[in-house]
Amino acid sequence: MPCPGDYAVQPEQWSICNRPVHPLSPGRGAVATLTEVLASIDLLHLVLLWAVVVLAAVLRSFTGFGFGLAAVPVFALMMAPTQAVVLSTCLTLTISLLTLRSYWGRFPPGQLLPMLAMSLAGTILGAALLTDISPGQFQLWIGLAVILACAVLSLYRPHHHRPGVALSGMTGLASGVLNGAFAIPGPPVIIYAMATESEPARSWSLLMTFFLFSAFLALLTYPAAGFVTPASPWLFLLTFPAMYVGDLLGHRLFRRYGTARYRQIAIGLLFGLGVAITVRA
Repeated sequence: MPCPGDYAVQPEQWSICNRPVHPLSPGRGAVATLTEVLASIDLLHLVLLWAVVVLAAVLRSFTGFGFGLAAVPVFALMMAPTQAVVLSTCLTLTISLLTLRSYWGRFPPGQLLPMLAMSLAGTILGAALLTDISPGQFQLWIGLAVILACAVLSLYRPHHHRPGVALSGMTGLASGVLNGAFAIPGPPVIIYAMATESEPARSWSLLMTFFLFSAFLALLTYPAAGFVTPASPWLFLLTFPAMYVGDLLGHRLFRRYGTARYRQIAIGLLFGLGVAITVRA
């Protein structure tokens, strides 16, 4: 587990309990093989990553949102912000493509064009901001974003509303900034979906379709910003099996226990996580 004072250092010096975590450091030199990465990560660290990914994936498939909200704050306790957002985005994009048939077509993608266009601009802006954010600031803002999202989600209920282009664009811009900086595009678009869609199927499809494109846009900007390292693909390959297992488990839990209370459970868990991360920062 993280030790006090670990984050009062430069990103390239980040460690867990003052032990260098070389594959997770953005300043790491070229990583040639998966064997080298495995040799540089202790077993406890790897198991912790898997556990975080499984739990966040369960939350995503059980509620329809929340992977970045749950995973990135914990990733940020173990690795640099740039590496955390790359890993989260790669996992989200891949599982979104693999589960495409479960949500595609229920919400017309064309209606998302204004939101997606502004999301691209916001993602570029957010990626630029991330390079100027210290580890403490990163954790503080991400924790506050989670708390704010939970507060809004607990107060509002879906009702039919036909949004205008301005509202869609503002939502996309805000979501893009959070996507580029923290890999958590969820809060603005979740609030948007809850305020404009009363049918759960359409709301689910809207969120999943947007998150698919949002992850794709983020991965277009991260290499140009220098966030992707030679270790990034190996970290993805090491954690994706956990992502897949968590997604399957979440779908099973939803089919069995997906009652009206699932939303309250998810919001409660996310709120607790947000408070913990904010206090830690």
